[in-house]
Amino acid sequence: MPGRSLAQLRGSNLRAVTALLASGGPQSRADLARGSGLSRTTVSSLVSELLESGLVVETSERGTPHKGGSGRPPLLVALALRPGGVAGVDIGHGHVRVAVSDRAARIRAEVDVVTDADPQGSTTLDLAADLVRQVAAEAGTPMSELLVVGLCVPGPIHRRSARVDHAVLPGWHELAPADELAQRLGLPVVVDNDANLGAMAEHQHGAARGETDVLYVKLASGVGAGLILGGRLHHGVAGLAGEVGHVLAREHGDVCRCGSRGCLETEVSTSRLLDLLRPVYGVGLDLPGLLALDARGETAVRRVLTDAGQTVGRVLAGVCTTLNPGMLVVGGSLGASPTLVESIRAGVDRYAHPEAAASVTVVSGRFGGRAEVMGALALAIGRAAEVAA
Repeated sequence: MPGRSLAQLRGSNLRAVTALLASGGPQSRADLARGSGLSRTTVSSLVSELLESGLVVETSERGTPHKGGSGRPPLLVALALRPGGVAGVDIGHGHVRVAVSDRAARIRAEVDVVTDADPQGSTTLDLAADLVRQVAAEAGTPMSELLVVGLCVPGPIHRRSARVDHAVLPGWHELAPADELAQRLGLPVVVDNDANLGAMAEHQHGAARGETDVLYVKLASGVGAGLILGGRLHHGVAGLAGEVGHVLAREHGDVCRCGSRGCLETEVSTSRLLDLLRPVYGVGLDLPGLLALDARGETAVRRVLTDAGQTVGRVLAGVCTTLNPGMLVVGGSLGASPTLVESIRAGVDRYAHPEAAASVTVVSGRFGGRAEVMGALALAIGRAAEVAA
């Protein structure tokens, strides 16, 4: 029904504006228009509605005229927030990281524990729940004052079932992670995958702040991508948008954990790159050592990273041609390698449509391996704002 569709659209737009205010603090109406991709007229109408409802207030602060103009600085608006904090839980293939922050994403306490999270989903969620309680205590935030927990998992979440793709994480078969963690904590939990939350973190707080169309790629023990289109995270119909790690990169390549062969992840993951270099640098070579050797200009390391980057660039070139983003952010633990980022740039230049390649900026992410926990906090903050709205 048209009336219902318009109401749903307005509700979605209201949540987009409140989420931007929740994650980014006080902003002008022009800032909100740029961040949300909505028109200034629409944003002004939405802000007026939020002001009337008491969910948003105008502050005494003033912003800076856009692009250095000399006009009167704009008034800023901010959420009228009730007290409380949020928690972010990042479950990776080899770790669980938990942070507790206030509603402005200022982190009060954080912990990172090494663990093999893949084989036993229930055991990993037990650990995550214990760490939330521990970190909340260290932050001086009572559990009763935690409003929402944002949860990051290292695999796609099916939108209809809310379950993890068991082909990628067989040890999580039939688990709905958000529901499971909510039962353990007695708190609302909202979940997304690692690449999506990395994209959210870099878009709201990091290298892609202010951009409307962003391709974020996470390169670490796994490979994935998150898409920001028109200022909003794009999931796709089934929640599988951005699964570039399981795009074919080499015909008849190694078998991937998803069951296919020659996936991008099998070619450029950290374990693959370390395996290629250990015969030269010893079995003790780890990721920090690899990055240090890259910084020193070691020829073999740079050769391996260059080949990997060009492979990634070739796969991402198709995405850049199809979606035409303005920025490609390289995140994850390998995103700190200039050699890798430069070779991804070269791969995109070589394989993408020339105009699409010319219009995309390729940069390293600001948060590296911490992007996922920052994104989990942003997700929780946004959900807390949605509930308030």
